[in-house]
Amino acid sequence: MAAMNFKHLRYFWMVAKAGSIARASEQLHLAPQSISGQLRELEESLGVALFQKVGRKLELTDAGRRALDYADGIFSLGEELVDAMRDQAREKVLRFKLGVADSVPKSIAFRVVEPALYLDDPVHVVCREGRLDALLSELAIHRLDMVIADRPIPTSLNVRGYSHLLGESGLTVFGAPRLVAKLSGTFPALLNDAPFLLPGVEVMVRPRLLQWFASQQLRPRIVGEFDDSALLGAFAQAGVGLCVAPSAISDYVCTQYHLRAVGDIPGIKEQLYGLTTERRLTHPAIVAIRRIAQQEIFGKLAP
Repeated sequence: MAAMNFKHLRYFWMVAKAGSIARASEQLHLAPQSISGQLRELEESLGVALFQKVGRKLELTDAGRRALDYADGIFSLGEELVDAMRDQAREKVLRFKLGVADSVPKSIAFRVVEPALYLDDPVHVVCREGRLDALLSELAIHRLDMVIADRPIPTSLNVRGYSHLLGESGLTVFGAPRLVAKLSGTFPALLNDAPFLLPGVEVMVRPRLLQWFASQQLRPRIVGEFDDSALLGAFAQAGVGLCVAPSAISDYVCTQYHLRAVGDIPGIKEQLYGLTTERRLTHPAIVAIRRIAQQEIFGKLAP
């Protein structure tokens, strides 16, 4: 197969986005016949039809939709490249592309990432949140510099990378003061039949928390399950139920959500990892994040 002609690919992309050759020709300032000819050349080089006529309209074929997905990624990267070069030309800006797994509490993610904003050189942070597998795919093709997660890189995913332990913390149970005032007994017995807000199924600590309930013969009343820790915190603040958060940020949780610490859960540790494609960390923002996490937030250096 002949090498890809990216000019032809861009014409295809413009036609697909514009919805017709006529509109694309206006945007590209080219004759419709010229665009039609180059689309045919692209289809011939790929060996597939990218468009089909439906009445008087052009619609993408299945192959065309797949090609559009790739074209979106290619030209999106091109725009990122232009933006990065413009930033560099304008001033010395350090671009830091960060992914945060949606299983990581927002409160601890913010505390860990915040120091990266105050380096000597200006920092432009691009932060994305999502499922860990999707973020690791972005990391693998270097669209992210680092992913913050509550677990190492899963062995089931074919991603070459390194898992850097940022720290670990015990778990504390928190509740709104008016809810805590209604509870009777001592911790942990007071959790029996108490309304409780569970972290979502993607959160690493959830199964260990449920196992601890069972081992202590505790049966809290589960009133909600939340993938988003910030939303969970809002419900806890409203007094809907008790919740858990890392003990390392207990003061922050109490201040931010106006909650009260009820008790610490022994034997359960929540871990935080920085996932990268490099064994030795060199990016200034990543180095700052690791240092602050290990020395200040979690209180001691991780192994």
